[in-house]
Amino acid sequence: MAEFPRSNLPPIETAHWLMKSRTSVLGTWEEAKEAAAWLGDRLSEYAPRFDSDAVRDTTHVTMLVDSAVERLGWGGDVSLGIYLERPLFLSLALVTCSPNRSVPELVCPRRQGSDV
Repeated sequence: MAEFPRSNLPPIETAHWLMKSRTSVLGTWEEAKEAAAWLGDRLSEYAPRFDSDAVRDTTHVTMLVDSAVERLGWGGDVSLGIYLERPLFLSLALVTCSPNRSVPELVCPRRQGSDV
């Protein structure tokens, strides 16, 4: 477990991203829509490399972003894993904190409003 915070592997439980170092944090947002917009941007960026036409479809990407807004709105976490062409895997997560619903004792790695 001591190696986990320094590894680049995604955790089994989404809330455990809060155990990673601050350098693993790519952004913080006050509003669910802002966080979901970041997710949508990442999905659009990688969409040409998705290994499935169904996942690449813009309607599917929009559904994932809308679902993220809803889930984050009630304090849930979002974790997506998508296979890319070749043997690559994209892991994206949005984790609520202050506190996290499933593991409230874990602190936020960066305060809201910090520079990213």
